[in-house]
Amino acid sequence: MKIGSECVLYDRICTGCGECEICDLDPNKICDNCGKCLDIRDDAVIKIDKIIMDEDEGKGE
Repeated sequence: MKIGSECVLYDRICTGCGECEICDLDPNKICDNCGKCLDIRDDAVIKIDKIIMDEDEGKGE
């Protein structure tokens, strides 16, 4: 939160209200970046089903 900069929640200038620092799951708590609201898991997986290579890549031009 930086008063006078652009607000991250609303289309306005930051007024210093502190709403951006409040936990989404517990409004009585300041956010500590625990990630629980994002459902972050240690075993997250990204499936890669195709790799597209640039034809010119690796030709040493």
